[in-house]
Amino acid sequence: MNSPILEIADPGIFTTVQDRGRRGFQRFGVPVSGALDEFALRVANALVGNDEGAAALEMTVIGPAITFLDRTWIAVAGADLSPRLDGEPLPGWRSVQVSEGSRLTFHGMRDGMRAYLAVAGGIDVPVLMGSRSTYVKSGFGGLEGRPLKEGDRVSALPVGPDTQLVPRRIPGGFQVPTYGDSHELRVVLGPQDGLFAPEGVSTLLESAYKVSLDSDRMGYLLEGPPIAHKDGPDIVSDGNPAGAIQVPGNGAPTVLLADRGATGGYTKIATVISADLGRLAQAVPGQTVTFTAVDVEEAHRVLREQEAVFAALSSGAGDVAGGPPALSIVVDGVPYEVVGEDGEPVTTAQPAAGSGPIARRRARATLGETTYDFGVGIARDGEPEA
Repeated sequence: MNSPILEIADPGIFTTVQDRGRRGFQRFGVPVSGALDEFALRVANALVGNDEGAAALEMTVIGPAITFLDRTWIAVAGADLSPRLDGEPLPGWRSVQVSEGSRLTFHGMRDGMRAYLAVAGGIDVPVLMGSRSTYVKSGFGGLEGRPLKEGDRVSALPVGPDTQLVPRRIPGGFQVPTYGDSHELRVVLGPQDGLFAPEGVSTLLESAYKVSLDSDRMGYLLEGPPIAHKDGPDIVSDGNPAGAIQVPGNGAPTVLLADRGATGGYTKIATVISADLGRLAQAVPGQTVTFTAVDVEEAHRVLREQEAVFAALSSGAGDVAGGPPALSIVVDGVPYEVVGEDGEPVTTAQPAAGSGPIARRRARATLGETTYDFGVGIARDGEPEA
């Protein structure tokens, strides 16, 4: 096992280790699990140079308080849970370097409810059936099959020798997701839409539903007008795809998510398209959901648009010009951040680790009747001490 990279000072409400899921075992009744907002997980990983499927932390509603035990790179993507790094606001959807002792905290939901923390190298917990994802209901995967708790120390895998660790953000031309309070989701009708009354399909597509408090990682239960079947809700059990909208006898739809069962015996009126599942996972109980029908070709087109961001990131389009802000300005031992006209940091507010100063200067300033003598040290990461 690798050395711990972070320690959980406060676990938040529900923080687990997730990757892209445990695929290929549903025939044995094992759920896929994995990140509910897979797009956010993948982007966070790409920003720190990881494989898109590397394990990260999924943080729900109230994020954890984390102390980093070594210098590394991180990215937070998905919901805006008001992250702060060493007390300063931390922008989402971009990579930043953290130092040993840095503290990451979250201060409340602003938009969405699930955020993802990726660490360079990827979170290192045992692989079980091809995945590091946590399935809490059965107590396996992740870290001991449970949400993280106070005092947990979590390791990261070594960073690959060809990995470039530089500041990255969502490339220009791609919009950072925002979620809001109302969520319009695109669906492909079926696989059993023919077993619903015509007015049942119309009800689904013309009504607004509210996300129930009983929703969880297994599925989102929706409250609203009941959906009418033709002859009843039961079918011979078949496979449950991610995003399937299952409708039992009471007519209340449930959208099946990552921890869904492998099979089910209720009719499924439609399936939320892959590109919109992450948006649904950010819907907070009490918020509204509506559905619009599209065909398979449109679903594929939207997915191709979404996938283009990963090609852009891998090409370096998201790299911040000029390389990492590894320049530190230190006044009497205290590092200061300098921001350019574009609002981007020119320096890091953390001392450049791994090297000593390459230049030292004494300076004097007089303000009114008071004269100040101070020392300035300038260090660039990775350069030898002068």
